[in-house]
Amino acid sequence: MAEKIRCPWCLSSERYIRYHDEDWGVPVHDDRTHFEFLILEGAQAGLSWSTILNKREGYQKNFADFDPEKVARFTDKRIEKILTDPGIVRNRLKVVAAVNNAKQFLKVQNEFGSFDNYIWRFVDGKPIVNKRKTTKQVPATTPESDALSKDLIQRGFKFVGSTVIYAHMQACGLVNDHLLTCWRYNVS
Repeated sequence: MAEKIRCPWCLSSERYIRYHDEDWGVPVHDDRTHFEFLILEGAQAGLSWSTILNKREGYQKNFADFDPEKVARFTDKRIEKILTDPGIVRNRLKVVAAVNNAKQFLKVQNEFGSFDNYIWRFVDGKPIVNKRKTTKQVPATTPESDALSKDLIQRGFKFVGSTVIYAHMQACGLVNDHLLTCWRYNVS
């Protein structure tokens, strides 16, 4: 059986390959998964994605299995406890932002019926399918990520700059940035 051709960015570890093959670029319509990736991508800001992937279970444990209703109720005492766990990136601003973002996430759910209804409006309800041949062609931001980032910031979200949001859009399948040669390119 021939080896699957994958996007080259994922080839450094089995965890990365599994993430690429199972998660990255699969259209997400589950609010809890959207919330998970908002936390993880906010935590990644300034760091490598492999660092965050290696701590994904720590985030799941510390952030109530990514339940935004529970995270929105976290107290200062709970935040202090989280900051002692080496299973996450122990950055106070990022942890406080995750709690803040949970509160804003609930407001968006209330306004639009779900976060999913809200976010997919920025791509007209269907994934943007790119036709990239090399990773050098993949941008850090797009007009869509700029617009979504700006809207989230106006709604009070933190650590949601356009680069972070474009990563969210890629991870959650709002855009398909698998390379044309990748086996995942045509898999929905």
